[in-house]
Amino acid sequence: MVPGKGMKTILVLPGDGIGPEITEATLAVMQAAAKDLIQIRTMAIGEASLVSKGSTFPDKVLEAVPAADGVLLGPVSHYTYPAGQPNPSATLRTRFNLFANIRPCRSRPDLSILRKPMDLIIVRENTEGFYADRSMHMGPGEFMPDPDSAFSIRKITAAATRNVAQAACELASARSGRLTVVHKANVLKLTDGLFLREVRAIAAQHPGVTLDEVIVDAAAALLIRDPARFDVIVTTNMFGDILSDEASELSGSLGLGGSINAGEDICVGQAQHGSAPDIAGQGIANPTSLILSAAMLLDWMGRRANDAALTGAARRIEAAVDRTLDDPRTRTRDIGGMLGTAAFADAVVQAL
Repeated sequence: MVPGKGMKTILVLPGDGIGPEITEATLAVMQAAAKDLIQIRTMAIGEASLVSKGSTFPDKVLEAVPAADGVLLGPVSHYTYPAGQPNPSATLRTRFNLFANIRPCRSRPDLSILRKPMDLIIVRENTEGFYADRSMHMGPGEFMPDPDSAFSIRKITAAATRNVAQAACELASARSGRLTVVHKANVLKLTDGLFLREVRAIAAQHPGVTLDEVIVDAAAALLIRDPARFDVIVTTNMFGDILSDEASELSGSLGLGGSINAGEDICVGQAQHGSAPDIAGQGIANPTSLILSAAMLLDWMGRRANDAALTGAARRIEAAVDRTLDDPRTRTRDIGGMLGTAAFADAVVQAL
């Protein structure tokens, strides 16, 4: 990817389950908002490429990633893949060092169950932690020395922590200046102790950032009782995964949260939710999360290239989604409306 203005190429990987449906809906919105700014290249991954190429993430797809200006990834059913087949999501994050999973959570007045409004961003370290598929150079991060004992390796490094802390500090500096690091250093003294050490050091380099430290148990409770306590949260991989899902559900629905996986030179827009194979092919899946993820991807591309047209397209998509969700008649069925996947995308396009 080379920064600069001009037509941008987005590599689209539709994925499994509801992935192809919500990807089609998302592309309809993207092309309506940015039709003269982007070109789309679609390649198969997951179950589709396993049938056609013998791999859930073919080498040709991996080679295409750095050549694109951005990547849009649909949900994948990696838990059903045959043993030895790669998880495309984890592979992208580790292979291209997409160290920051950025997940905004903003409550919607008549969809949220919260008594107080929420408007925060969770920045989750994305490449290590307790996740067994990304904690080892070779071999799995889980093992069983005997039939009745199972172990999992937690990996925390100073380098990865510094990367995600820097991303979080930059976001906090652009917002209120408030940054909260969420941890469990009272129990995980070495790994979370290292994480805290590095976050503190990076935050100290940002005079406009005020750092707060909260144990993960308390953070989970405060998201419900006092969400305004938080503005930008930085935390480890598993804690960030769980807390961001909690925050999205509290703010309205897991299906309403956008998400990007960002590194230095590559960004992947990806819905927060899974592939929902139980409703695949029915045309009822809510595409909001992937649409908002696509808007975040366009914004990342626009800021990187100093291209106001791309960032403007991102803002228009976000505003159109807001207007569409504000009207109960143009919501999808999972949040009390009547629209299916394609009809919701059409409504967003009309609202642009």
